[in-house]
Amino acid sequence: MMREAAESDERVCDAALARAFDFLGKRWSGVLLGTLLAGPAGFSELKRALSGISDSMLSERLSELRRAGLVERRVDEGPPVAVTYELTAAGLALLPALRELATWAMENLPA
Repeated sequence: MMREAAESDERVCDAALARAFDFLGKRWSGVLLGTLLAGPAGFSELKRALSGISDSMLSERLSELRRAGLVERRVDEGPPVAVTYELTAAGLALLPALRELATWAMENLPA
């Protein structure tokens, strides 16, 4: 009888965890956040750091991260005008999780 109950229970991923991986699992999002953990950076600096990302993809990911409240865009009117991106408090709150993921990857995934 207990086995029947166990077989009828559905396994369901935690909804919050599923949302996190859906969002952070998009190509470039996680590494972009990881890059910004080193501090504010301009668009060109981010593009150089993320070898292979196109301008349009970088712009799209930065916009998504801004809408999610993880990244802030700052404009220094200059001259010259300078735009930098930096993590918000919510973005910085990901630091422990990103460090744990990096440690796990070093210990468990082939290079």
